[in-house]
Amino acid sequence: MRTTTKRGTTVRALTTLATVGAVAAMTTALAPPRASAQPTAPHASRSGACAAGQLCLWERPDFKGPRHTYELSNTDIESCVPLPAGARAESLANRTGRPVTTYQSAECGETGEFDTYPGKGSGARLSESPYQIGAIKIWER
Repeated sequence: MRTTTKRGTTVRALTTLATVGAVAAMTTALAPPRASAQPTAPHASRSGACAAGQLCLWERPDFKGPRHTYELSNTDIESCVPLPAGARAESLANRTGRPVTTYQSAECGETGEFDTYPGKGSGARLSESPYQIGAIKIWER
């Protein structure tokens, strides 16, 4: 690192800051990918906003409360994916382009309630589920 001064300002501090910034950028770029079948962190919804390619589940009816978001890139297809421990959902938006089954049980048990969206007579958005959703399964097609 070179130290020069110009009008009483030390360039060393600027060079150090640039180096720290470059290391931080490389660390972020080299971070390991998220574990499979893990939703992104819950966060507040914006009037039921859900991006293309995502399955979004809200903990309360009418797309309110914390949101759990799943994507095909980090969710095992045709596998039971329970919501995080203690979490439940009561509304959803399916923008994956694939059918998604929601289950009342956290084990995708068919002894409780379950429905597929979109399905016969149902769209890809559900403002109020008839049961609390405990798990999901995204189908191939």
